[in-house]
Amino acid sequence: MATHILEATVSRALSVNEILSGIFGSISLTAWICLLLPQLITNFRAKSADGLSMLFLAVWLFGDIANLSGALVTGLAPTASALAGYFCISDIILISQSLYYNVINARKARQRTRSTQSEVSEDEPLLQPRRRSSSGLPGSHRRHSVHHSDSNLEPIKRVITGEDETPDSNPWLHNTLSVAAIWIVGAIGWFISYKAGAWDKPDVADEEPSTDSPVAILGMVLGYASALCYLCARIPQIIKNYREKSCDGLALLFFLLSLTGNLTYGLSVFSYSQEPEYIVKAVPWLLGSLGTIVEDCVIFYQFRIYSKSGAAKPDNTDEAA
Repeated sequence: MATHILEATVSRALSVNEILSGIFGSISLTAWICLLLPQLITNFRAKSADGLSMLFLAVWLFGDIANLSGALVTGLAPTASALAGYFCISDIILISQSLYYNVINARKARQRTRSTQSEVSEDEPLLQPRRRSSSGLPGSHRRHSVHHSDSNLEPIKRVITGEDETPDSNPWLHNTLSVAAIWIVGAIGWFISYKAGAWDKPDVADEEPSTDSPVAILGMVLGYASALCYLCARIPQIIKNYREKSCDGLALLFFLLSLTGNLTYGLSVFSYSQEPEYIVKAVPWLLGSLGTIVEDCVIFYQFRIYSKSGAAKPDNTDEAA
């Protein structure tokens, strides 16, 4: 296979750096395509987006918009521009779903508050004595047994309907296997597109603006703005997790895919060219992608410690009982 790629490289005049950039970019694109699915499914099952910080999503969107604008202006690698555009679409989808659930849940909460207040003021004094005496009525035990049998069937219903919320015994292992599959699928996807001629170089190369031109300066400003947004975006989410001492509502695979996408995205830009002029031009994108990996690691640590503290709560409750 290596010989096959080498022969194709010579015939189509692709350098090793361009091959590596294309493979890393394809892996990154695969990760970003699948990035939304874990969090969208988590939100859909919970019918809530309370685990996500809306400020995190908003700053992330601003960073992606600046990233797309800067990539187009400075003429970065094709994979960089394609990924930047897809980032914006992904952000809009996730933000729309989160806003939808936040509005719906807020409306339901207000309705529950009104109904609870009306029940307490009108029905509670009349129905409370009957509730106390119902335990001794004939047939009450039979109704209780029927309810108990229904509750025994509830886990089966949840599995059938896809609403099973049983915690995974080893989520880190299963999610790591999912990330490994992303690497494999991304590499295969690049090779297929390469054989199809998607990476053929044009006969005449496009002229890139000089570093002193207004277009290049504007691209650098947009690039640093996107890097700043990326570095600041996860801070509200980290603070939210710390205050609530919980990562409930967050999909671990969502951040693992984000880590994979950021890492391979940075490698794609870096491996495209090692010339000093290009590296200087790509610094903001490298900071934006690789710098957020540190913050992702902080979130992974929060997943670790808060999942342990959450698992300890039921044990304490059982001991108290």
